[in-house]
Amino acid sequence: MTPEDEVLAACDVALDDRDVVTDPDILASYTRDRSTGSAAGEPFAVVFPRSTEQVSAVMRAAHAHRVPVVPRGAGSGLSGGSNAIDGSLVVCVERMRDVVEVNGTDGYVETQPGIMNTELREHVQRHGLWYAPDPASKDFCSIGGNVNTNAGGLCCVKYGVTRDAVLGLEVVLADGRVTRLGRRTIKGVAGYDLAGMLVGSEGTLGIVTMARLRLRPPPPPATTAVAVFDDIASAGRATAAIMAELTPSMLELMDQQTLRVVEAWRPMGLDVNAGALLVAQTDGAHGAAEADADRLIQICDAHGAREGYRSEDEAESEMLLGARRMVILAMEDLGDWLLDDIAVPRSRLAQAMVRIQDIAQRHDVTICTFGHAGDGNLHPTIVTGRGDEAAAARALSAFDDILEVALELGGTVTGEHGIGNLKQRGLGRELDEVAAGLHARIKQAWDPENILNPGKSLPRW
Repeated sequence: MTPEDEVLAACDVALDDRDVVTDPDILASYTRDRSTGSAAGEPFAVVFPRSTEQVSAVMRAAHAHRVPVVPRGAGSGLSGGSNAIDGSLVVCVERMRDVVEVNGTDGYVETQPGIMNTELREHVQRHGLWYAPDPASKDFCSIGGNVNTNAGGLCCVKYGVTRDAVLGLEVVLADGRVTRLGRRTIKGVAGYDLAGMLVGSEGTLGIVTMARLRLRPPPPPATTAVAVFDDIASAGRATAAIMAELTPSMLELMDQQTLRVVEAWRPMGLDVNAGALLVAQTDGAHGAAEADADRLIQICDAHGAREGYRSEDEAESEMLLGARRMVILAMEDLGDWLLDDIAVPRSRLAQAMVRIQDIAQRHDVTICTFGHAGDGNLHPTIVTGRGDEAAAARALSAFDDILEVALELGGTVTGEHGIGNLKQRGLGRELDEVAAGLHARIKQAWDPENILNPGKSLPRW
Protein backbone atom coordinates (compact mmCIF):
# COMPACT_ATOMS: atom_id res chain seq x y z
CA MET A 1 0.00 0.00 0.00
CA THR A 2 1.10 3.54 -0.69
CA PRO A 3 1.40 6.05 2.17
CA GLU A 4 -1.80 7.66 0.91
CA ASP A 5 -3.60 4.31 1.00
CA GLU A 6 -2.37 3.69 4.54
CA VAL A 7 -3.68 7.07 5.68
CA LEU A 8 -7.02 6.53 3.96
CA ALA A 9 -7.36 3.16 5.66
CA ALA A 10 -6.77 4.80 9.05
CA CYS A 11 -9.31 7.50 8.21
CA ASP A 12 -11.86 4.86 7.26
CA VAL A 13 -11.45 3.30 10.70
CA ALA A 14 -11.58 6.58 12.65
CA LEU A 15 -14.31 8.40 10.71
CA ASP A 16 -17.73 7.67 9.33
CA ASP A 17 -17.77 6.66 5.65
CA ARG A 18 -19.55 9.88 4.65
CA ASP A 19 -16.76 11.91 6.27
CA VAL A 20 -14.01 10.53 4.00
CA VAL A 21 -14.21 11.82 0.42
CA THR A 22 -12.09 10.89 -2.59
CA ASP A 23 -14.53 11.80 -5.39
CA PRO A 24 -12.56 14.18 -7.69
CA ASP A 25 -15.63 16.31 -8.37
CA ILE A 26 -16.07 16.97 -4.66
CA LEU A 27 -12.36 17.38 -4.02
CA ALA A 28 -12.31 20.24 -6.51
CA SER A 29 -14.47 22.27 -4.11
CA TYR A 30 -11.85 21.92 -1.37
CA THR A 31 -8.64 22.74 -3.23
CA ARG A 32 -8.52 26.50 -2.72
CA ASP A 33 -9.83 29.40 -0.70
CA ARG A 34 -11.33 32.64 -2.07
CA SER A 35 -8.00 34.20 -3.01
CA THR A 36 -6.99 34.79 -6.59
CA GLY A 37 -3.44 34.57 -7.85
CA SER A 38 -2.55 31.86 -5.32
CA ALA A 39 -1.32 28.42 -6.34
CA ALA A 40 -3.35 25.30 -5.53
CA GLY A 41 -2.58 21.61 -5.98
CA GLU A 42 -4.58 18.39 -6.01
CA PRO A 43 -5.30 16.54 -2.73
CA PHE A 44 -5.87 12.79 -2.74
CA ALA A 45 -8.72 13.08 -0.21
CA VAL A 46 -10.60 15.40 2.10
CA VAL A 47 -11.80 14.27 5.52
CA PHE A 48 -14.38 15.88 7.79
CA PRO A 49 -13.67 15.00 11.42
CA ARG A 50 -16.33 15.75 14.03
CA SER A 51 -14.26 15.48 17.21
CA THR A 52 -10.80 16.13 18.60
CA GLU A 53 -10.23 12.38 18.86
CA GLN A 54 -10.89 11.95 15.16
CA VAL A 55 -8.51 14.77 14.24
CA SER A 56 -5.90 13.16 16.45
CA ALA A 57 -6.32 9.76 14.75
CA VAL A 58 -6.00 11.34 11.30
CA MET A 59 -2.86 13.24 12.28
CA ARG A 60 -1.23 10.17 13.85
CA ALA A 61 -1.68 8.32 10.58
CA ALA A 62 -0.49 11.23 8.44
CA HIS A 63 2.56 11.70 10.65
CA ALA A 64 3.43 7.99 10.62
CA HIS A 65 3.41 7.92 6.82
CA ARG A 66 4.79 11.46 6.25
CA VAL A 67 1.72 12.57 4.31
CA PRO A 68 1.21 16.36 4.10
CA VAL A 69 -1.96 17.73 5.70
CA VAL A 70 -3.72 20.99 4.82
CA PRO A 71 -6.09 22.18 7.57
CA ARG A 72 -9.22 23.94 6.32
CA GLY A 73 -12.23 25.70 7.77
CA ALA A 74 -14.87 27.44 5.69
CA GLY A 75 -12.45 28.23 2.86
CA SER A 76 -13.12 31.97 3.07
CA GLY A 77 -9.44 32.92 3.37
CA LEU A 78 -7.84 35.41 1.02
CA SER A 79 -4.17 34.44 0.91
CA GLY A 80 -4.09 30.79 -0.21
CA GLY A 81 -3.48 29.58 3.34
CA SER A 82 -5.88 26.65 3.01
CA ASN A 83 -5.10 25.84 -0.62
CA ALA A 84 -4.34 22.18 -1.17
CA ILE A 85 -0.92 21.03 -2.32
CA ASP A 86 -0.32 18.06 -4.61
CA GLY A 87 -0.61 14.76 -2.77
CA SER A 88 -2.03 16.29 0.39
CA LEU A 89 -4.84 15.27 2.70
CA VAL A 90 -7.25 18.14 3.39
CA VAL A 91 -8.58 18.04 6.96
CA CYS A 92 -11.71 20.17 6.93
CA VAL A 93 -13.22 21.03 10.31
CA GLU A 94 -16.48 22.48 8.93
CA ARG A 95 -18.53 19.73 10.63
CA MET A 96 -17.10 20.52 14.08
CA ARG A 97 -19.73 23.11 14.95
CA ASP A 98 -20.71 22.56 18.59
CA VAL A 99 -20.66 25.30 21.21
CA VAL A 100 -19.31 23.48 24.26
CA GLU A 101 -19.87 26.06 27.00
CA VAL A 102 -20.96 29.65 27.52
CA ASN A 103 -19.66 30.93 30.85
CA GLY A 104 -21.15 34.32 31.61
CA THR A 105 -19.57 34.64 35.05
CA ASP A 106 -16.02 34.19 33.79
CA GLY A 107 -16.78 35.78 30.43
CA TYR A 108 -15.87 33.17 27.84
CA VAL A 109 -17.27 30.69 25.35
CA GLU A 110 -15.73 27.37 24.35
CA THR A 111 -16.55 26.31 20.81
CA GLN A 112 -15.48 23.91 18.12
CA PRO A 113 -13.80 25.60 15.15
CA GLY A 114 -16.32 24.97 12.36
CA ILE A 115 -19.04 27.31 13.60
CA MET A 116 -19.48 30.50 11.59
CA ASN A 117 -18.58 33.81 13.20
CA THR A 118 -22.14 35.15 12.94
CA GLU A 119 -23.59 31.93 14.34
CA LEU A 120 -21.35 32.15 17.39
CA ARG A 121 -22.19 35.82 17.90
CA GLU A 122 -25.91 35.02 17.73
CA HIS A 123 -25.49 32.07 20.11
CA VAL A 124 -23.79 34.09 22.84
CA GLN A 125 -26.17 36.99 22.28
CA ARG A 126 -28.97 34.74 23.51
CA HIS A 127 -27.02 34.59 26.78
CA GLY A 128 -26.81 38.38 26.94
CA LEU A 129 -23.14 38.41 25.87
CA TRP A 130 -21.14 39.69 22.92
CA TYR A 131 -18.25 38.29 20.88
CA ALA A 132 -16.44 41.27 19.42
CA PRO A 133 -14.35 40.30 16.33
CA ASP A 134 -16.53 40.80 13.24
CA PRO A 135 -14.76 40.26 9.90
CA ALA A 136 -16.59 41.58 6.86
CA SER A 137 -17.02 37.91 5.91
CA LYS A 138 -18.57 37.07 9.29
CA ASP A 139 -21.58 35.34 7.72
CA PHE A 140 -19.42 32.78 5.91
CA CYS A 141 -16.10 32.60 7.78
CA SER A 142 -15.51 30.10 10.58
CA ILE A 143 -14.05 30.65 14.03
CA GLY A 144 -11.23 28.19 13.30
CA GLY A 145 -10.23 30.19 10.24
CA ASN A 146 -10.49 33.40 12.24
CA VAL A 147 -8.04 31.96 14.77
CA ASN A 148 -5.69 30.63 12.10
CA THR A 149 -5.45 34.03 10.39
CA ASN A 150 -5.91 36.30 13.43
CA ALA A 151 -8.86 37.82 11.61
CA GLY A 152 -9.78 41.43 12.27
CA GLY A 153 -12.99 43.14 11.37
CA LEU A 154 -14.84 46.39 11.34
CA CYS A 155 -14.97 46.92 15.11
CA CYS A 156 -11.41 45.82 15.94
CA VAL A 157 -10.24 49.46 16.04
CA LYS A 158 -11.78 49.61 19.53
CA TYR A 159 -12.40 46.03 20.59
CA GLY A 160 -9.40 44.21 19.15
CA VAL A 161 -8.71 41.41 16.68
CA THR A 162 -9.13 37.66 17.20
CA ARG A 163 -5.89 37.35 19.18
CA ASP A 164 -7.28 39.79 21.76
CA ALA A 165 -10.29 37.49 22.23
CA VAL A 166 -8.46 34.16 22.51
CA LEU A 167 -8.02 32.92 26.07
CA GLY A 168 -7.16 29.33 25.26
CA LEU A 169 -7.05 26.68 22.55
CA GLU A 170 -7.24 22.93 22.25
CA VAL A 171 -4.81 21.85 19.56
CA VAL A 172 -3.89 18.63 17.79
CA LEU A 173 -0.18 18.65 16.99
CA ALA A 174 1.42 17.29 13.85
CA ASP A 175 2.07 13.88 15.44
CA GLY A 176 -1.52 13.59 16.76
CA ARG A 177 -0.86 14.55 20.35
CA VAL A 178 -3.52 16.79 21.92
CA THR A 179 -2.77 19.72 24.19
CA ARG A 180 -4.65 22.60 25.77
CA LEU A 181 -2.95 25.98 25.76
CA GLY A 182 -3.82 29.27 27.40
CA ARG A 183 -6.07 29.78 30.39
CA ARG A 184 -9.54 30.57 31.69
CA THR A 185 -8.46 33.59 33.71
CA ILE A 186 -8.27 37.16 32.41
CA LYS A 187 -4.64 37.45 33.53
CA GLY A 188 -1.94 34.82 33.21
CA VAL A 189 1.77 34.74 32.36
CA ALA A 190 2.72 31.14 33.13
CA GLY A 191 5.23 30.11 30.48
CA TYR A 192 5.48 31.25 26.88
CA ASP A 193 2.30 32.39 25.16
CA LEU A 194 1.88 29.25 23.06
CA ALA A 195 -1.82 29.91 22.44
CA GLY A 196 -0.92 33.32 21.09
CA MET A 197 1.67 31.70 18.83
CA LEU A 198 -1.03 29.50 17.30
CA VAL A 199 -3.21 32.51 16.50
CA GLY A 200 -2.30 33.62 12.99
CA SER A 201 -0.12 30.57 12.28
CA GLU A 202 -2.37 29.48 9.38
CA GLY A 203 -2.47 25.81 10.31
CA THR A 204 1.30 25.35 10.07
CA LEU A 205 1.81 24.49 13.77
CA GLY A 206 -1.31 22.54 14.76
CA ILE A 207 -5.02 22.05 14.15
CA VAL A 208 -7.29 23.98 16.50
CA THR A 209 -10.19 21.81 17.71
CA MET A 210 -11.54 24.12 20.43
CA ALA A 211 -11.27 27.83 21.03
CA ARG A 212 -11.93 29.52 24.36
CA LEU A 213 -12.90 33.07 23.47
CA ARG A 214 -13.39 36.15 25.59
CA LEU A 215 -16.93 37.54 25.78
CA ARG A 216 -18.05 41.03 26.73
CA PRO A 217 -21.28 42.70 27.76
CA PRO A 218 -23.03 44.06 24.66
CA PRO A 219 -21.86 47.60 23.83
CA PRO A 220 -24.31 50.49 23.98
CA PRO A 221 -26.18 51.33 20.77
CA ALA A 222 -23.85 52.91 18.24
CA THR A 223 -24.20 56.21 16.42
CA THR A 224 -23.11 56.24 12.78
CA ALA A 225 -21.30 59.21 11.28
CA VAL A 226 -20.44 59.74 7.63
CA ALA A 227 -17.97 62.11 6.00
CA VAL A 228 -17.62 62.72 2.27
CA PHE A 229 -14.28 63.89 0.81
CA ASP A 230 -13.26 65.13 -2.61
CA ASP A 231 -9.94 63.30 -2.46
CA ILE A 232 -8.62 60.25 -0.70
CA ALA A 233 -5.60 61.98 0.84
CA SER A 234 -7.87 64.29 2.86
CA ALA A 235 -9.75 61.25 4.16
CA GLY A 236 -6.43 59.75 5.24
CA ARG A 237 -5.39 62.89 7.09
CA ALA A 238 -8.78 63.10 8.77
CA THR A 239 -8.43 59.49 9.91
CA ALA A 240 -5.10 60.19 11.59
CA ALA A 241 -6.58 63.23 13.36
CA ILE A 242 -9.65 61.31 14.51
CA MET A 243 -7.60 58.49 16.00
CA ALA A 244 -5.32 60.95 17.78
CA GLU A 245 -8.32 62.20 19.76
CA LEU A 246 -11.13 59.62 19.71
CA THR A 247 -11.63 55.85 19.81
CA PRO A 248 -14.53 55.09 17.52
CA SER A 249 -15.89 51.58 17.53
CA MET A 250 -15.50 51.54 13.76
CA LEU A 251 -13.81 53.74 11.16
CA GLU A 252 -14.06 52.44 7.60
CA LEU A 253 -13.04 53.92 4.27
CA MET A 254 -14.15 53.46 0.68
CA ASP A 255 -12.51 55.29 -2.21
CA GLN A 256 -14.26 56.47 -5.38
CA GLN A 257 -13.57 53.31 -7.37
CA THR A 258 -15.02 51.21 -4.57
CA LEU A 259 -18.12 53.38 -4.30
CA ARG A 260 -18.72 53.10 -8.02
CA VAL A 261 -18.31 49.33 -8.07
CA VAL A 262 -20.71 48.81 -5.16
CA GLU A 263 -23.29 51.26 -6.49
CA ALA A 264 -23.23 49.64 -9.92
CA TRP A 265 -23.70 46.21 -8.39
CA ARG A 266 -26.46 47.20 -5.98
CA PRO A 267 -27.76 50.78 -6.37
CA MET A 268 -28.37 52.43 -3.00
CA GLY A 269 -27.70 56.10 -3.62
CA LEU A 270 -23.98 56.20 -2.80
CA ASP A 271 -22.20 59.37 -3.92
CA VAL A 272 -20.09 58.00 -6.76
CA ASN A 273 -18.52 61.42 -7.41
CA ALA A 274 -16.93 61.53 -3.97
CA GLY A 275 -13.21 60.96 -3.76
CA ALA A 276 -13.64 58.94 -0.57
CA LEU A 277 -16.21 58.11 2.07
CA LEU A 278 -15.51 57.58 5.76
CA VAL A 279 -18.09 55.61 7.73
CA ALA A 280 -17.63 55.67 11.49
CA GLN A 281 -19.48 54.41 14.52
CA THR A 282 -19.16 55.58 18.10
CA ASP A 283 -20.61 53.92 21.15
CA GLY A 284 -20.91 54.99 24.74
CA ALA A 285 -23.53 55.59 27.40
CA HIS A 286 -25.28 58.77 28.50
CA GLY A 287 -24.91 60.69 25.26
CA ALA A 288 -21.20 59.92 24.76
CA ALA A 289 -21.82 58.20 21.41
CA GLU A 290 -23.61 61.21 19.97
CA ALA A 291 -21.02 63.65 21.35
CA ASP A 292 -18.14 61.63 19.90
CA ALA A 293 -19.91 61.38 16.54
CA ASP A 294 -20.39 65.15 16.45
CA ARG A 295 -16.73 65.71 17.32
CA LEU A 296 -15.67 63.21 14.66
CA ILE A 297 -17.62 65.14 12.04
CA GLN A 298 -16.01 68.39 13.19
CA ILE A 299 -12.56 66.85 12.74
CA CYS A 300 -13.49 65.70 9.25
CA ASP A 301 -14.76 69.18 8.40
CA ALA A 302 -11.46 70.65 9.56
CA HIS A 303 -9.61 68.28 7.20
CA GLY A 304 -11.54 69.07 4.05
CA ALA A 305 -14.73 67.03 4.18
CA ARG A 306 -17.34 68.56 1.90
CA GLU A 307 -20.13 66.91 3.83
CA GLY A 308 -20.50 65.27 7.21
CA TYR A 309 -23.57 64.00 8.96
CA ARG A 310 -24.98 61.51 11.40
CA SER A 311 -27.15 58.77 9.97
CA GLU A 312 -30.81 59.59 10.39
CA ASP A 313 -31.95 56.15 11.47
CA GLU A 314 -30.87 52.55 11.93
CA ALA A 315 -31.90 51.63 8.37
CA GLU A 316 -29.54 54.21 6.86
CA SER A 317 -26.77 53.10 9.18
CA GLU A 318 -27.21 49.46 8.17
CA MET A 319 -27.24 50.43 4.49
CA LEU A 320 -23.88 52.17 4.80
CA LEU A 321 -22.35 49.27 6.73
CA GLY A 322 -23.87 46.86 4.23
CA ALA A 323 -22.22 48.76 1.39
CA ARG A 324 -18.85 48.30 3.09
CA ARG A 325 -19.39 44.59 3.74
CA MET A 326 -20.48 43.80 0.18
CA VAL A 327 -17.43 45.28 -1.56
CA ILE A 328 -15.80 41.95 -2.39
CA LEU A 329 -19.07 40.47 -3.63
CA ALA A 330 -19.49 43.44 -5.96
CA MET A 331 -15.96 43.06 -7.31
CA GLU A 332 -16.40 39.33 -7.87
CA ASP A 333 -19.29 40.18 -10.17
CA LEU A 334 -17.22 42.73 -12.08
CA GLY A 335 -14.26 40.59 -13.14
CA ASP A 336 -11.09 38.98 -11.84
CA TRP A 337 -9.75 40.54 -8.67
CA LEU A 338 -6.54 40.42 -6.67
CA LEU A 339 -6.96 41.64 -3.12
CA ASP A 340 -4.11 43.15 -1.13
CA ASP A 341 -4.08 43.58 2.64
CA ILE A 342 -1.50 46.04 3.87
CA ALA A 343 -1.33 48.03 7.08
CA VAL A 344 0.62 51.21 7.69
CA PRO A 345 0.98 53.57 10.65
CA ARG A 346 -2.06 55.83 10.70
CA SER A 347 0.21 58.86 10.30
CA ARG A 348 1.24 57.47 6.88
CA LEU A 349 -2.24 56.51 5.71
CA ALA A 350 -2.68 59.48 3.39
CA GLN A 351 0.69 58.82 1.74
CA ALA A 352 -0.16 55.17 1.24
CA MET A 353 -3.48 55.89 -0.43
CA VAL A 354 -2.00 58.48 -2.80
CA ARG A 355 0.81 56.12 -3.77
CA ILE A 356 -1.70 53.33 -4.43
CA GLN A 357 -3.51 55.63 -6.85
CA ASP A 358 -0.17 56.30 -8.55
CA ILE A 359 0.44 52.55 -8.86
CA ALA A 360 -2.95 52.13 -10.54
CA GLN A 361 -2.06 54.74 -13.14
CA ARG A 362 1.46 53.42 -13.67
CA HIS A 363 0.30 49.85 -14.31
CA ASP A 364 -2.92 50.82 -16.10
CA VAL A 365 -5.16 48.83 -13.75
CA THR A 366 -8.23 49.61 -11.68
CA ILE A 367 -7.61 49.56 -7.94
CA CYS A 368 -10.45 49.78 -5.42
CA THR A 369 -9.10 50.87 -2.04
CA PHE A 370 -11.22 50.24 1.03
CA GLY A 371 -10.61 48.96 4.51
CA HIS A 372 -10.25 49.60 8.20
CA ALA A 373 -8.94 53.16 8.16
CA GLY A 374 -8.86 53.41 11.94
CA ASP A 375 -6.30 50.59 12.05
CA GLY A 376 -4.33 51.78 9.03
CA ASN A 377 -5.37 48.49 7.41
CA LEU A 378 -6.18 48.91 3.71
CA HIS A 379 -7.45 46.44 1.13
CA PRO A 380 -6.34 47.81 -2.26
CA THR A 381 -7.97 45.41 -4.69
CA ILE A 382 -6.95 45.18 -8.33
CA VAL A 383 -9.80 44.44 -10.71
CA THR A 384 -9.18 43.21 -14.27
CA GLY A 385 -11.32 41.86 -17.06
CA ARG A 386 -11.84 38.10 -17.01
CA GLY A 387 -9.40 36.31 -19.27
CA ASP A 388 -7.26 39.41 -19.91
CA GLU A 389 -3.82 37.86 -19.40
CA ALA A 390 -1.92 41.08 -20.06
CA ALA A 391 -3.98 42.91 -17.44
CA ALA A 392 -3.49 40.00 -15.00
CA ALA A 393 0.29 40.32 -15.39
CA ARG A 394 0.09 44.07 -14.74
CA ALA A 395 -2.07 43.34 -11.70
CA LEU A 396 0.59 41.07 -10.20
CA SER A 397 3.22 43.78 -10.66
CA ALA A 398 0.92 46.33 -9.06
CA PHE A 399 0.26 43.91 -6.18
CA ASP A 400 3.98 43.65 -5.44
CA ASP A 401 4.42 47.42 -5.68
CA ILE A 402 1.66 47.91 -3.09
CA LEU A 403 3.50 45.58 -0.70
CA GLU A 404 6.64 47.62 -1.22
CA VAL A 405 4.77 50.83 -0.40
CA ALA A 406 3.60 49.33 2.88
CA LEU A 407 7.14 48.36 3.88
CA GLU A 408 8.63 51.70 2.83
CA LEU A 409 6.08 53.50 5.02
CA GLY A 410 6.92 51.39 8.06
CA GLY A 411 3.97 49.02 7.70
CA THR A 412 3.37 45.34 7.07
CA VAL A 413 2.48 43.23 4.04
CA THR A 414 -0.62 41.81 5.73
CA GLY A 415 -2.86 43.26 8.38
CA GLU A 416 -5.33 40.41 8.81
CA HIS A 417 -5.53 38.00 5.87
CA GLY A 418 -2.23 36.24 6.45
CA ILE A 419 0.72 35.16 4.32
CA GLY A 420 -0.55 31.84 2.91
CA ASN A 421 1.26 31.12 -0.33
CA LEU A 422 0.46 34.51 -1.81
CA LYS A 423 2.76 36.77 0.20
CA GLN A 424 5.76 34.66 1.10
CA ARG A 425 8.13 36.89 -0.86
CA GLY A 426 6.62 39.92 0.84
CA LEU A 427 7.23 38.33 4.22
CA GLY A 428 10.80 37.64 3.16
CA ARG A 429 11.23 41.36 2.54
CA GLU A 430 9.59 42.31 5.85
CA LEU A 431 11.57 40.01 8.18
CA ASP A 432 15.26 40.44 8.84
CA GLU A 433 17.56 37.42 8.78
CA VAL A 434 17.37 36.79 12.52
CA ALA A 435 13.56 36.93 12.61
CA ALA A 436 13.30 34.65 9.58
CA GLY A 437 15.57 32.13 11.30
CA LEU A 438 13.39 32.19 14.40
CA HIS A 439 10.33 31.46 12.26
CA ALA A 440 12.06 28.45 10.72
CA ARG A 441 13.14 27.07 14.11
CA ILE A 442 9.66 27.50 15.58
CA LYS A 443 8.18 25.55 12.68
CA GLN A 444 10.80 22.83 13.21
CA ALA A 445 9.98 22.60 16.91
CA TRP A 446 6.23 22.23 16.38
CA ASP A 447 6.29 20.15 13.18
CA PRO A 448 9.71 18.51 12.69
CA GLU A 449 8.51 16.38 9.75
CA ASN A 450 7.02 19.44 8.01
CA ILE A 451 3.67 17.81 7.24
CA LEU A 452 1.32 20.57 8.44
CA ASN A 453 0.50 22.97 5.62
CA PRO A 454 4.05 22.71 4.22
CA GLY A 455 5.24 25.65 2.17
CA LYS A 456 2.75 28.10 3.69
CA SER A 457 3.17 31.20 5.82
CA LEU A 458 6.99 31.20 5.91
CA PRO A 459 9.23 33.75 4.18
CA ARG A 460 10.61 33.15 0.70
CA TRP A 461 13.15 35.22 -1.16
